[in-house]
This record gives sequence, structure tokens and C-alpha cells, in this order.
Amino acid sequence: MGAALERAAQWTAAGSGTGMLEITPLNESLLNQIIKFAEEFSTKHPEEAAFVFREPLEWKTQLDSSAFGEGYVINEAAVQSEATSRDGQPLLLLSASTLRVRSFDQLSRLLHIAMEKKLKEAQACLEANRDPIVKILGPEYATVEGEDTSILHLFDKVKRGYDPETETKMRIILLLHQLDLQLLSSSLKQISQGVRLNPAAVNSEVNLLKNFSGKGEDTVLESLEYTSDYVFANGCRAPPWRQVHGDICYLVIKPHDTDPLYITCNTAGVFLNGGQLQGKGLDYERKSDVYKDIVTFLRERSPRFAENMAKQEYSFFKEPAHEKNYQYVEGADAEVSGQSQNVYDSTEKKGKSSARKRSIGKKLQPTMQWKNTGLSASPRSKSSDMASKKDTEEGRSSTVSPKTKSSASSKSVKIRRAPGSKTPSSLEDVSDSSSEGEEDEHPIRRQEGITDLSPEYWGIQKLAKYVKTGDPTATVIGLCSMRDFNLAQESCQLAFKYTGCLEVLINLLDTEETNCQIGSLKILKEISHNILIRHAIADLGGLELMVKILDSPDKDLKCLAAETIANVARFKRARKTVRQYGGIKKLVGLLECVSVGKPYQAKDTEIARCGALALWSCSKSTKNKKAIRKAGGIPLLATWLKCSDANILIPVVGTLQECASEPSYRLAIRTEGMIENLVKNLSSEHEELQMHCASAIFKCAEDKQTRDLVRQHGGLQPLSVLLDNSENKKLLAAVTGAIWKCAISIENVSKFREYQTIETLVGLLTDQPEEVLINVVGALGECCQEPVNRSTVRRCGGIPPLVKLLTATDQALLVNVNKAVGACATETENMTIIDSLDGVRLLWSLLKNPDPDVQASAAWALCPCVENAKDSGEMVRSFVGGLELIVSLLKSKTREVLTAVCAAIANIAKDEENLAVMTDHGVVPLLSKLTNTNDNKLKRHLAEAICNCCMWGSNRAAFGEHKAVGHLVRYMKARDPSVQRAAALALYQLSEEANNCITMHEDGVVKLLLVMVGSTDDPLQEAAAGCIANIRRLALATEKAKYG
Repeated sequence: MGAALERAAQWTAAGSGTGMLEITPLNESLLNQIIKFAEEFSTKHPEEAAFVFREPLEWKTQLDSSAFGEGYVINEAAVQSEATSRDGQPLLLLSASTLRVRSFDQLSRLLHIAMEKKLKEAQACLEANRDPIVKILGPEYATVEGEDTSILHLFDKVKRGYDPETETKMRIILLLHQLDLQLLSSSLKQISQGVRLNPAAVNSEVNLLKNFSGKGEDTVLESLEYTSDYVFANGCRAPPWRQVHGDICYLVIKPHDTDPLYITCNTAGVFLNGGQLQGKGLDYERKSDVYKDIVTFLRERSPRFAENMAKQEYSFFKEPAHEKNYQYVEGADAEVSGQSQNVYDSTEKKGKSSARKRSIGKKLQPTMQWKNTGLSASPRSKSSDMASKKDTEEGRSSTVSPKTKSSASSKSVKIRRAPGSKTPSSLEDVSDSSSEGEEDEHPIRRQEGITDLSPEYWGIQKLAKYVKTGDPTATVIGLCSMRDFNLAQESCQLAFKYTGCLEVLINLLDTEETNCQIGSLKILKEISHNILIRHAIADLGGLELMVKILDSPDKDLKCLAAETIANVARFKRARKTVRQYGGIKKLVGLLECVSVGKPYQAKDTEIARCGALALWSCSKSTKNKKAIRKAGGIPLLATWLKCSDANILIPVVGTLQECASEPSYRLAIRTEGMIENLVKNLSSEHEELQMHCASAIFKCAEDKQTRDLVRQHGGLQPLSVLLDNSENKKLLAAVTGAIWKCAISIENVSKFREYQTIETLVGLLTDQPEEVLINVVGALGECCQEPVNRSTVRRCGGIPPLVKLLTATDQALLVNVNKAVGACATETENMTIIDSLDGVRLLWSLLKNPDPDVQASAAWALCPCVENAKDSGEMVRSFVGGLELIVSLLKSKTREVLTAVCAAIANIAKDEENLAVMTDHGVVPLLSKLTNTNDNKLKRHLAEAICNCCMWGSNRAAFGEHKAVGHLVRYMKARDPSVQRAAALALYQLSEEANNCITMHEDGVVKLLLVMVGSTDDPLQEAAAGCIANIRRLALATEKAKYG
């Protein structure tokens, strides 16, 4: 168990540095296996279960005395077991939330008592006891690197003489080692599914990085060297005893801005090792997370590398010789696969301008640097630039001493727009989250330049002189005067940029004057709502300084810095900067300021609120979500979720719902007990909080356990009640989304029926935006799986608006509409209405849609329509080119489309005339070509289609000629009864052809069919018997013909 926890489990350090198990699918799998082992230990190994541990396993528990019953002595808050050790110590003792367990028997009983909390108890136990074998058997059995001789020593003791305790220890350690192997094996299976490195890829990446390394300022690294020059035959440089662990080679990398890094290149990825030990060689132990390649590792470790890499990026990706080995190297922070990079113009703090970033294949943009030459079209813009330049030069005489003195002009962004010109597209925000960012709704091109300089412009310019040249007191007075302007007004916000005052405000953050920093941040917090200001702050290095301020002991300063970061970090590059300079860990640290529920520490609560706001903005990045989890943010967010203050709940829930797109967060939200609090806040008076809670449930309810928890905590009723608030469209979209996902569970559908939710949903089918309609129709599609709800939809007049939505263009909406219409069509009365509204023709036309999901859902919806229509054969033939279209879809490359089309053909082929037309269009060879598949769902519907297509002409013989019979025989070996039934029916029809019987017999179908004859499934039994009878008749006829 110790080896698995050390090598396979994923650990993190949260705040104080205490090691904690991350809440990941891999860790959950390991914990569940350990729990199963411990629960069954007392029944499978009763003698070993009675063994008393050398020291008790001790941890903080969530259980209280009320959970214990028979077999335990309860004294107020303390609990102790009746069973004791030889020296009279209880084998289980609970005192002041600290639990001590001394035997496997008590451990097994405890897990049964914990019930749904057993996962949390196991996690807490293993976090407190990183190597439990030491507590169980003693320190001499501790987990060690290399060869473990403890079992051999124990075996020698057993050989020297009979000792019951030693024998018990021997059996226990063997059982624990067996568990270790099982845990390591299961974790290896999961880890092996990730990206695997190989020596060729590593060598190519190293050689390429060496081309960009050296002593120059623009190089990405100072040096990069292997620790060994010897290369083995397999391309590895690691010694053989480390190659068995997957090690490929070891590198010493010297970045420009950090100490030398000693890294290991392993088949599982790249990570930091312990470095060179004096006289002992290399410390191979992993000291960091695992990254997919060297470039990704260095981007996280060295901001200078990432910055210089951006300059070299075009040349880096231009190398054709290494293209194949670099399939995993991304552009900077390209967290969404295939997403193109923005082109940014940025200036370093020391005055040198950095090259633009360009993504692969992107059309080269004309440079914007001509703006600096004064060639603007408007004389006014020239004068404003000259004024700005003059003010900047004056700023050099400022008496406010920065820690690292740099002039305002050295930080200024050298991009000036001509008045009235549009903002360059290179500054547009790119959201790397699944959800649209706020700025994506307000494109930057809407902000026009300053055509007429307003009075605010001259006022701010005048005050900027005092801020630049005055002493700290004058600077503070100037900042206060600036705050008298309407900082929410766009003209005032842009005035700070064009007067050069923004550079001064950024420089003030690098001083030791707290009042100046506070005054500057108060202004920056207000004006950073403007998209141009946000980009300028990032270009001037403001984010780095704000992240640094988060370490300040001044609480007001930390609050302002966090709030400003929350405003600025709304675009991709800013979010990356916050992460690279360690901002995520610092922001998570702000959540640790106070225990929830202490009203007298209001300032600490405000700090936590500001930290949560900043994390909310940063969480739109996939890498930042991972960083928040690694920093231990999930338990802290769970703690703040229990408070009642809506001001902090909104950013906390906002962060959670943004992160819930990741499976690891959904698992954490469920296991940390957050669903109960999310449900509770659905009844809040704040609509924004309700919206974020509903959105979090919408994303988390993909998992069945979460859907059950929402029902158990009474969350379905408040969701139904919130449907009445149809004015707030964002809230309505979130609520209908949560109802849709919850309705996937049939138990929840029954509850929705009680709350009359279906009737309300039908009323929302008209006059709603698409984001609401997608969820409403999706929810109705799930609810209509119950017959009574299909009648309700018809009674409430829901079928006409559903059919009308079949003409929509949004693909997600069409998929849901197809499913809902298909579900309603399973009832004859509903089908009559759908047919009268020309719904079947609309569904058939959607088979032409280029999106495979729309095609598949339309084909599935056609199945009940064809089955329940009054004269389905004539209806299908009335669609000109319809049969040719559906047969042609058998050439699709998408498995779900093929499965749905096979199901539709199986229904259409029941009409003889339609079958004849499809035969002419080549349905037999296309179906035969699909038979070589491993997908059980496709097998079932394909076999049904073949069965029904055998009813025309020489189709039986044609299927045999196209080699379909042999594959259908193999379908009989499937474990899915529905596949066996469909295959048996198809074989029965095919066995009417003599040559097919011969093929079946040669492929050993008789033995398989004999087993099926004894099945309790009547159709399967009859088909198997009929097929055997046909084969036997052929054999008898052959024998009679041969022998007379």
C-alpha cells in the first residue's frame, strides 16, 4: 500500500504544505480499491484482522459519537471499542474528532459505519498516515526505494522457529504487497492511456532547443545538456535500472531567470528530479508535476523562457525536419486544441520591444509600429502624442522612489491610433474557456478613438504632472483628485491611456509607499473595466506587480490588487501571466484568511471575496483550473460555500461552475459535499447566485451520482419554481440546463411530473432565445421517455412548437428537437399530429444536414415515426429521393450515424415496395460491408436491418455473396442478449438460402444455436430452432440426393 501511495497516487501541498490527496479519478479509483480491501479483510482473513497494530492509525474524522452503536462504549463525545488489546488499550478510540484505530477488524467495522462518508475517511486516514505499513507492522517494514528485504528477514524469522505473531505478520505483509501490486497495476492502466514520450521525440526536442540557446538576451535558455553522453541501442541515456521505470534521459537546463533545473524525461512525461547529490549521483525522485514535453515544462517554470519563446515561435515551428516529433508542442498557453493565437504588441519594462507572436498558418499582419513615427492622418493625434511624450519625459523627475527605478516612458506602449480609426484586431480578446467571456460580448472595435479631446482629458493630464513630479504627499493628493472624475466614463478611462498617466500608475505599484500603491490601485480597479486599459496594463507589466503585492501584509492593498487582477485577467494572455508569476497559489492563499462564520473578521472575509473574484476570472483557462486544484483551492472553496454572505458566495460559486467543465472538479464537488450547498442557494434572494448555482448543477449533473444527490437534497423543486422567472434569460438558461441534465435519471423525471414541470417547460417553447430553447427541448426529450409525459406534452399543445423548431439552424437545438419529436412519435396520437404538421418530411430533410450529430438524431427520430404512422410505406415513398438519401448515409464515417440509419432501414424495409427501391440503390452490399464491426449497438441494428432486407428477391443470396454470413455467425458469441437475438433472426432468414447454410455450418453456427434453443427469450429460441431446422433440411436433402 505504501508503494502505491508514494508512486501512483497524486499528491499536492495545500497552503500550509501538508500533503493532501488530489480529488482526481485516479485517486478515487485507488481509494475505492483500498476501501474494498479493508471492508472485506475481517471476513476473508479473520485471524489477521485481529492483529493489533504496532501504533494506531490516527487521523481527524468527520464522524461523531452518534454514528457508533453496538460494540462501543460512548461517554459524551468520546467513543471507545469494547474490544481491547492485551495491555487493555481500546482498539478504537474517538476523542475530540481524533480517531485512533489499532486493528483491521476495527478498521473494517469503521468503514461500514461511515457509509457514504467512507471515501472521505479513507482519504483523511491515508493523508495522515502516508506509509501505513510503518504504523501497522513497525518502522523496519517501511516502504523504501530499490530492493525491499523486509519480507526476506521476516521469512528467516519464521524458518528459525515457530512464532504465531511472526507468521501473522508474514501473512499481513504478503496481503499488503498483493494490494500494492493491484493498485500499481490499475493506476498504470490509467496513466498509460496518456501521452507517451519516446527517445526520438526527446532527442529532437533537445536538439531544437539547443538551436535557440546561448548567452544572448533573445535566446530561450543559457544552456541545455545531457547528464550522460552514452546512448544505449534503444536511444535512451538513462541507466538500465532506471529504464525499467520508464526513464529516457536526464537533462541539466540553465534558464536565464532561475537556478539550474535537473529534469527527467520519462515515457510518461517530463518532470523535475532531485538534482545532483554530492558523491551519490542523481536523485531520481520526482519533485514536480509531470508535463507532456520539455517546452511545456519550461513555460511553467521560467517566465523569461516563455517570453523569449514567443519571439522565436515562428522560427521554432518553421523547422520541417522535426514536425512529426513535435506534434504535442503548442503555442503559448494554447489551452484549447487548434485555437489560433492572438498577435500581441507588448513592450518590456526595460524598454526593448518584443517581437509579435504568430500562430502556425496565420496570415502575417502588417506591423503597427508605423504609428510611432508620427504619420497619423490627423494633426490632432500628432499633438496628443507629443503631449503624451512630453508628460512622459517629465515623469522621470518623480520624487516617489521605486524599488527598481524605471521611467514611465520605458514602460509605455508605443501604439497610437489615428483618431476615429478602429482598434486593431490583434488586441481582441480570445476566450479559452468553454463559456463565452464577458468581453466577447462587447467587441473591442466598438470603442472608437478620441476624436475631440474632452475637458476630462486635459484635467487628467494636468493632474498627472503633479503625480509625476511631486513628493509622496502630493502624489497621493493628485491621485485623490483623479478619483473625483467619473472613472466609469469611457472618455475618462481612455484619457489615462493617451496622456501617459497609465504608465505612472503602474510605476507607483513598484514603490514602497503604501498610500501611493493604494491610490493607484483604486484608480486602476475602476478604469480596468475598459478593454483597452486591460491590455495596456498587461503590456506594461502591471499584472506582475499586482501579483507581487498579494504578499503584502496590508489587507486593503491585497484586496485592491486581487480585485484589479479580477478585472484585468479577462483575456487569455493576462490569465497566463497571473499563473506564470505564481499568482494562482497566492490568490488561493487569500481564501485561507478566516474560518467561515466569524463576523468580527469582516476584513478577512473581504480579502477572501476579492481572492475568489480573481480566481473566477482566471478559471476560464484550463491550465489555471488545474493550478487552482493543485494549490488546494477546492477544499477552501467548499468551506466558503457554507457561508451565508451572497457577496462572497457569488464569486465562489462562479469559480466552481466555471471549473465544473473539468471531470476532476465535478468529482470534487460531489465528494466534498458541495451539492447540498448549491441546492440550498437555489432558494437565495440573489438571482445571480441562483444562476451560478444552477449552472454548476447543469455541468455536474452529467454524472448519475450527482443527479441522485440533487434529488436527495431536494433540489428539483426549487429548480422547477425558478422556471417561473422567465424575464431573466440568463437565469432561465441555467435553470433549464440543470433540469435537462437532472432529467436524464428516470427517478428525477417522476419528481418533475409531481411538480408539473413538464407543463411549464412546454410553455417556454416559444419566444425564447436559443440558449434557453436548447435546454428546454433537451429536458422535454428526456422527460418524454415516460409515456405519461408524452401525453402531457400533447395535451398542453407542445407538439406544434416542437415540429416548428425542426426548421431551426442551430445544430445543438436540432439534435435535441429531433430527440424530443422522436420520443413523442412513439405514441400513435402524437404521430398523427406530427404527420399532419409535415414533421416527418422535416426530419427526413435533416438527413442532409452536414453535422453528423444532427444526421444521427434525425435518423433515430424517423424510427418511431415510420413504425407508428398509419400508412408508413406510402408516406416514405412520397419523399422524392428519400430512400436514396438514407441508403447513401450507410457510407458515413460516423458510427452513431451508421447505427441510427441501420435502425431506420430496419423499419423502412418492412414495406416490400420500399425494400425493392432500397435494393436497387445498393443497400445489400453497403450493409454487408458494415458487418465487420466490434460495436454491439451497431451489430444489433445492422442485424435487424439485414433480417428485414432478406424479404425481397435474391437478397439472401446477395448477402452470402458479400460475405455477411460469417460475421453474423460471430455475433452469436456476443454477451449482449439483444445482439444475439437480432443475429439469430437474421441467420434464420439467411438460412433459407442453401449456400448460406453451408457457410454457417462451416463457421460452427450449429453449436452456438443449440445453446440458444434453451433460451428463455422466445424470439431468440424460435429463430435458433428455425435456423437449425433449415440447416438440417438441407443436409437431409443433400444426403437423399446423394444416396437416393
